[in-house]
Amino acid sequence: MKEEKEYNMKEEKECNMKEEKECNMKEEIREKVLEFGADICRFTGIDRLAGAPDGFHPRDIFPACESIVTFAVALPKGLYMVDSRLIYSHFNTLACSRVDRIAYRTAAFLEKMNYGIGVPIPCDGPYDYWEEEKMEGRGLLSMKHIAFYAGIGTFGKNTLLLNRDYGNRLLIGCVLTDLKIESDELSAEVCLEHCELCIQNCPAGAISESGVIQKSCRVNSYGHTKRGFDTVECNRCRTVCPMRFGANTCDK
Repeated sequence: MKEEKEYNMKEEKECNMKEEKECNMKEEIREKVLEFGADICRFTGIDRLAGAPDGFHPRDIFPACESIVTFAVALPKGLYMVDSRLIYSHFNTLACSRVDRIAYRTAAFLEKMNYGIGVPIPCDGPYDYWEEEKMEGRGLLSMKHIAFYAGIGTFGKNTLLLNRDYGNRLLIGCVLTDLKIESDELSAEVCLEHCELCIQNCPAGAISESGVIQKSCRVNSYGHTKRGFDTVECNRCRTVCPMRFGANTCDK
């Protein structure tokens, strides 16, 4: 009886030490990702992505994936206060490259420390899926859904991700890993229940309670200058949102 008790105590101690080690590793990864330049870093286990469409599940890319290191970079508020055509367009594109660099460095860090394998995923393009008639595209993975399952935010009626601290200004990046990392808690709802400003203010009428018509949105939102520079002609659903800068600055 005494030996059995001692064995159980030893087993419990080893289990606690393992959990503490895993927790320390998780926080070390989080700290490093923030050091690389992310504003937020959270984690989700692969089990939360069970409902992902065929071909767009993390294990379709990396079969050994167990967890996803998910992070975000916030655009400056000032970009929402100027004409979107050139300045917002330029720095939004630039920020995508910054997110990709963080993903690359995070994957390299995981492997350098012998924690596990890291597979960085592009923030935006390139991707293959494109339905010409509807002008509907899909990234390699749905970054906003991964961010949702990592607890970074929830969806607005315009289908944009909303975060309590940064509103809808986040660009999402992620790294797939074979490490088993405990998921962070999901976010509380951020979108205001009775607000429909994004629906009411969409000049293309592309937003409804059922989602966004991508073709109507794309045709109205993206263009080029005569010189050939890309432009964002409309980001109204972002800038009109009362939660665009987060809950603390919400203009309800």
